[in-house]
Amino acid sequence: MVKIETAYIGNKKCEMKHPEGATLRTDAPKDIGGDATAFSPTDLVAAAVASCILTTIAMWGERHGVDITGATATVEKHMTTPPAPRRIGRLPVTVHLPASVPADMRERLERVGHACPVHASLHTDVDSPITYVYG
Repeated sequence: MVKIETAYIGNKKCEMKHPEGATLRTDAPKDIGGDATAFSPTDLVAAAVASCILTTIAMWGERHGVDITGATATVEKHMTTPPAPRRIGRLPVTVHLPASVPADMRERLERVGHACPVHASLHTDVDSPITYVYG
């Protein structure tokens, strides 16, 4: 269990404190009255998906002798449009992995990425495809 303390600090901004000492601020997007001076809460969800995929793949790779150092991921956050309630509707992720990843390990590595805890926690209404690119 991790307990993250969150405080509203005014002007549509919050500050979060991790028990290990890290802090993080959020701000509302400009289109709903924020200053966009920090990640919005929904931006953090998008960032969490991408970082979780890479971290989960890297951990699996370490156990199987596959180094993915230099790998990157790009995520696009698409919000629903009115009249639908405001929520994340789509989070497509593109993962770029080194060409050095052995061909016979790629399918397993991709299954591991799809099973990362954040991706697995998304509601089924959120379209969240993952595309893997090598090289």
